[in-house]
Amino acid sequence: MTASQSTASEGLPIGAVSKRTGVKVPTIRYYEEVGLMPPAPRSDGNRRFYGEAAIRRLAFIRHARELGFEIEAIRDLLALSAEPQASCEAADGIALRHLAEIDSKIARLTALRAEVARMTEQCSHGRVAECRVIEVLANHDACLHATH
Repeated sequence: MTASQSTASEGLPIGAVSKRTGVKVPTIRYYEEVGLMPPAPRSDGNRRFYGEAAIRRLAFIRHARELGFEIEAIRDLLALSAEPQASCEAADGIALRHLAEIDSKIARLTALRAEVARMTEQCSHGRVAECRVIEVLANHDACLHATH
C-alpha cells in the first residue's frame, strides 16, 4: 500500500486536521502524548492520519479548552462521553466545579481591577517621587485588598 492509499483509507494527515480544527500540530501531538487523543494510525512513511472520530474528539477537546477546562477535567468528560446511557451527574459536577473556579477568578480580577483603577485615579501625574502607582506597588499595605 502506498502513502497516498494510506491517506485515503486512514483519514487526514495531521496538517490537514490542524487546518480543519484550528488546533496547532504541536498541540495535537501533545494531546496524543498526554492521552487525550488516542495514538493515530501511521502510514508506511510514519505519518499520522486521523479519521472522523478523532477529528470530532479533537473538536471536543478544543472547545473544552476554549471554555477553560483543565486537561484532567477534559479527560474525565471524554470518558463520560463514551457512556451515553450513564447519568450526567458526574459531568454536571465537573462543570459546576469549573464554574466555581471561574467565579473565583472573576472575583480576584474584579478586586485587581479596582486596585489598579484606584492607583491610577489617585496618581497626581506629577513626579515619580509622588507617584501613587509606584507607592502602592512598593508597599502592599497600601492596597485595599490583601489578596488580588
